[in-house]
Amino acid sequence: MTAVPRRRMVPAYLATGGRVRAGAPGFERLTVLYAADAEPPQELEHEHRRLWELLRPGALTVVEAAAHLRLPVSATVFLAADLVEAGCLRARSPIPRAQQTDRTIVERLLVGLRTLR
Repeated sequence: MTAVPRRRMVPAYLATGGRVRAGAPGFERLTVLYAADAEPPQELEHEHRRLWELLRPGALTVVEAAAHLRLPVSATVFLAADLVEAGCLRARSPIPRAQQTDRTIVERLLVGLRTLR
């Protein structure tokens, strides 16, 4: 059996500074985060900087960022909200699910295409 690598656990209350509510409302699990052009302030805490550096190459959802940082999603929301307020990150609402196509329309389209032969 292979040994499971040890990982550093950061308690959520440490990453969020003990806060219970994020400053910016509206973050969901699938909110897309991406780095802004602005450099982050030097006084950023370690976890904030890790999130900003993670998002520099491209966009990730809150859930993906949480998995990479090995933090709870709720703690990642706090970090992302702080960085959005500071202007270091941008957040975009998740893409809504597509509506189901009406089967009768597709069937009528198929009938119409078959008659063109």
